[in-house]
Amino acid sequence: MEFKHISVLLQECIEALNIKENGIYVDCTMGGAGHSSEIIKRLSSEGMLIGIDQDTEALNAAKNKLQTYNNIKYVHDNFNNIDNVLTNIDVPKVDGILMDLGVSSYQLDNSERGFSYMNDAPLDMRMNRESSLTAYDIVNDYSEEELTKIFYEFGEEKFSKRIANFIVNNRKEKPIDTTLELVDIIKAAIPAKARREGPHPAKRIFQAIRIEVNNELGILNKSIEDGINRLNQGGRMAIITFHSLEDRIVKNKFKKLESPCECPPDFPICVCNKKPIIKIITRKPIEPSKEEVETNPRSRSAKLRIIEKL
Repeated sequence: MEFKHISVLLQECIEALNIKENGIYVDCTMGGAGHSSEIIKRLSSEGMLIGIDQDTEALNAAKNKLQTYNNIKYVHDNFNNIDNVLTNIDVPKVDGILMDLGVSSYQLDNSERGFSYMNDAPLDMRMNRESSLTAYDIVNDYSEEELTKIFYEFGEEKFSKRIANFIVNNRKEKPIDTTLELVDIIKAAIPAKARREGPHPAKRIFQAIRIEVNNELGILNKSIEDGINRLNQGGRMAIITFHSLEDRIVKNKFKKLESPCECPPDFPICVCNKKPIIKIITRKPIEPSKEEVETNPRSRSAKLRIIEKL
């Protein structure tokens, strides 16, 4: 299957990074190299692009697309390890970091990966196919309480407890093996009126399971802080999120790093001596234009936030 992916907020991201032709830039989620291809064409031979992705199929597609460039380092890893990645390739500081936290169109459309609730496939959802935990393990091994918790916290699903109960009762008969088996169980658990009025009944549950499989929220705070610590003064970090849980983490982390003082509000002066290390460029996130949403409906929920290192 050809690796196809439409990069979201492409020009906005390139402008956000404020690219210097001799700079060093990191694409933390390289995917099919949509953003990377626009970064690398703005660099001279003295500049460097570091592309990180935990999906080997994505990296291979990127290598093929960017084969004419020599100033790229490809790294098969999770961007959570950005500090080690940069240490291992002897790069102390960089000028820009991009994180696109969305699932690629290729992963969604490649039915065998198990990300989509529209196609039948084994329950997988691993972005890194070398990881051990799969969606099958979560659906078949997590307790009813654990399932309820991740459905509510990661999917913001109001029928979390009922869906978890239906899953546990169904797997007593036989393991739940495929995506469409799970979809049928979810549909049965959600009242008919709610199924008709809201989004696809499985959307939030699949999101929650995918987040749990890939520890998507657990790695964010550390990744942001480690990345910012590696930025040169004046360097930029740009992060695209696709749901409110991610966006809230990014927004709050940026605010904390811009205003780190922990003194009580009634103190006349700061005594904790914690100084801002970033400046927030986007007080409100940048969202896709109406034209982009019409061209690529999957961009609808995207939000871009940008900071600059002080």
